[in-house]
Amino acid sequence: MEKTFDPRAIEARWRDTWERSGWFAPQGRGTPYSIMIPPPNVTGTLHMGHAFQHTIMDALTRYHRMRGDDTLWQPGTDHAGIATQMVVERNLKLAGSSRLDLGREKFVEKVWEWKKYSGDTIENQIRRMGSSVDWSRKAFTMDPGYSEAVIEHFVRLHEDGLIYRGKRLVNWDPVLQTAISDLEVVQEEKDGKLWHFRYPLAGGARTQDGLDYIVVATTRPETMLGDTAVAVHPEDERYRHLIGGRVKLPLSDREIPIVGDDYVDREFGTGCVKITPAHDFNDYALGQRHKLPVINIFTPTAAINDEAPAAYRGLDRFEARKRVVADLEAQGLLAKIDDHKLKLPIGDRTGVVVEPYLTDQWFVDLTRKTLDDGRPGGWTAITEPAIQAVEGGSIKFVPENWSNTYFHWLRNIQDWCISRQLWWGHRIPAWYDADGNIYVARNEAEVRSKYKLAADLALRQDEDVFDTWFSSDIWPLATLGWPRETPELKKFYPSSVLVTGFDIIFFWVARMVMMGLKLHGDVPFREVYVHGLIRDSEGQKMSKSKGNVLDPLDLVDGISLDELLKKRTTGLMKPETAPKIEKATRKDYPAGIEAVGVDALRYTFASLASPGRDIRFDFSRAAGYRNFCNKIWNATSYVLMNCEEQDPNPDGQAWLSEADRWIISRLQKVEAEAAEHFRTYRFDLLAQALYQFVWNEYCDWYLELTKPTLRGDNDSAKRGTRRTLLRVLETILRLLHPLMPFVTEDLWQRVAPLAGKAGKTIMLQPYPTAQPEKIDETAEADVEWLKAFILGVRQIRSGMDISPKITLPLLVQDAATEDAERIARLAGSIMALTNVQEPRLLAAGEEPPVSATSLLGSMKILVPMAGLIDKEAELARLRKKKAQTESDLAKNLARMGSEKFVNGAPPEVLERERARIAQQQQELAALNEQIGKIEAL
Repeated sequence: MEKTFDPRAIEARWRDTWERSGWFAPQGRGTPYSIMIPPPNVTGTLHMGHAFQHTIMDALTRYHRMRGDDTLWQPGTDHAGIATQMVVERNLKLAGSSRLDLGREKFVEKVWEWKKYSGDTIENQIRRMGSSVDWSRKAFTMDPGYSEAVIEHFVRLHEDGLIYRGKRLVNWDPVLQTAISDLEVVQEEKDGKLWHFRYPLAGGARTQDGLDYIVVATTRPETMLGDTAVAVHPEDERYRHLIGGRVKLPLSDREIPIVGDDYVDREFGTGCVKITPAHDFNDYALGQRHKLPVINIFTPTAAINDEAPAAYRGLDRFEARKRVVADLEAQGLLAKIDDHKLKLPIGDRTGVVVEPYLTDQWFVDLTRKTLDDGRPGGWTAITEPAIQAVEGGSIKFVPENWSNTYFHWLRNIQDWCISRQLWWGHRIPAWYDADGNIYVARNEAEVRSKYKLAADLALRQDEDVFDTWFSSDIWPLATLGWPRETPELKKFYPSSVLVTGFDIIFFWVARMVMMGLKLHGDVPFREVYVHGLIRDSEGQKMSKSKGNVLDPLDLVDGISLDELLKKRTTGLMKPETAPKIEKATRKDYPAGIEAVGVDALRYTFASLASPGRDIRFDFSRAAGYRNFCNKIWNATSYVLMNCEEQDPNPDGQAWLSEADRWIISRLQKVEAEAAEHFRTYRFDLLAQALYQFVWNEYCDWYLELTKPTLRGDNDSAKRGTRRTLLRVLETILRLLHPLMPFVTEDLWQRVAPLAGKAGKTIMLQPYPTAQPEKIDETAEADVEWLKAFILGVRQIRSGMDISPKITLPLLVQDAATEDAERIARLAGSIMALTNVQEPRLLAAGEEPPVSATSLLGSMKILVPMAGLIDKEAELARLRKKKAQTESDLAKNLARMGSEKFVNGAPPEVLERERARIAQQQQELAALNEQIGKIEAL
């Protein structure tokens, strides 16, 4: 076996072997178990969040495959309409072109070219991470079969009366020039202004104060060009008499009514609110109640259109704002301007202010209440079954508290705008004639047949495409062949678990549940494991602008500082941030990133998979798990060296030592822990339990405890230890395989034949299960006692700075009967592992010589010090250490004696100082005791 662990060589060899052998595909027997990969967007490459999520899904897949389940992990990618179109448009802009220059057909060709590049890159990354997806079934949300399912999805909902087209207010991104959902709008708090304007009263009306105007306050002066009313609270005594009257709209020839509505907050501003139904969601609702006209004053690019006065037409919205304020001030209608904190709706992809915009769109009706027979009633056709599925236990959230987030959104849901004004995506299957009549069917031929249209009637298909989430909400169905009732659909739907971040419970999880129930009559998955989001070591969100993004493959393969800087600063949207990013990178990775390999990175992700919202990634942890891989490699080397061709009679009688029985017993408990942690999705506890057992118990203790036996003359004992070494190691490799597939596969191939295991791959071996009958509490108690004894001797040696090469005399005082029996039985291990003479038990009342002491219960472990140390040199060292400790203690006591410090320091700082003082006092007492003993020699 190679002396050093080389992850790159192992990964390449096994990755090719696994895929070529077809072991990732369902095996056709056992209980069906399936996971649908949340399809990555073809917008570039996978990030740390994907790598983390894929690690969890692959661990579950490999675990269930090893348990004998008929396991499918369905891979694929999402076309990600807006996001992908933005990437391609940005690339075109860099090349001096645009989608408008190309036209729709040529532009879509460019997007397909990008999809191939990005999709291939993503597939390579998934492969590199060892993900055991069934590549023969990989899907893309714009594959022909998938597109057929999307069209069927729309047509069926439309035929059921759950999809309609209407002119409604939507979130409009003026850069993308498309509607976007509420979930794609980020509310950002900004410093703004609150302008107060005078609106003249019409018809000679007056306020209670005798004024011929009222004052309204607004944060968006430009929208007053589309005002259709002013609203006051119906019980506001200041304005109640004006309700039903009118005001003259400044800068316009129009008069608009004054309406009363309890939506108005009497305490905010002046109590008078301008109403612009076409450009504010609350105003739109108020306008519907009062049957107000709706005047849209914006173009799709958020410039002023021809509905506004001529002086403002064609102006950008923010330029129009300046012009409106200036003109009103010139007319003496500007009352005052206040500083004001406000929430701005920002498009999460473009970073521009989103406009409420009145436009024709397609909607899914999620709010209309009907009875089962279609009559109006109290049950929503889509949302209510999705709520009941979780309440009734058909779907379980893990952790359970995320169900509250799910319920909150569904119970406060609005109709879903599913049309997008893009070129990349699934075209909406709706056709129009010259009169604007709408026909919906799966294709144009079906339209003509369904609606009995003349062959020569000119039809044009809707230019819009579906919201990406409308196509991805049938991912669990469409990837299994729906709308056809395929064998895969019957077997693997519903899937077993959805692994996802909490940030898309609204976007995706709830919608899949709604549509799975509506279209196929069952939930799409039985459990939803919700994990946190990967952040950097300081808890900051990873983003290109912050320069803290990590490519998982850079961690796997390593990357020089120069290459890392180049990746992080090339193609920045704001090049001026490059120096800041470079500075941060040099601080965090002064020599670049050292390679850790796939297994170490995967194990790091598993160890971080706690139930919290945020997951802080620290590279040092990954480096630590690279050492764990090395530890396993070196342990295997030791086992093979001591077991291969070492026994001329391998079938002979075998006797198990206390250490053998101890490690076998501990293995049963770890196997039981692993099963429980997989069941509860506690990958962090799984990683912790396996690490502690493998590193601390098997490698650090058991391998050491085997050495006396293997050096001895008892063939039966040696045979028992060799078998235990091999069988426990082989089991360890199977326990670790779901988290660390490459190193475990490579080592298992070497260990398995010697351990009596046959098979082509570890991934098809049974996952270890506990055998309670092999738990040996006596052996565990013996070895725990032995470990404590050995540590006691080692502490004495370390404290006295005695070389490990010196064989020490060893005395034992106050040994109980059980202690004496253990010493007699385990003396060989004690002597071999601590380099001491055979322990001698002092008789009752026998006075020991001056000795260094360690306690094990009430028993004292003694090492006589005479002749072991240079008395004067040791005294000098201890007195120097005592002086330093006394000095540090005096400073800390003085600090705690300061009233100013005690009154000003936080409680946790004071607690830390008190703990430090107590520790230093203990150290000082121990030093004085040690000095006294040496002086007595």
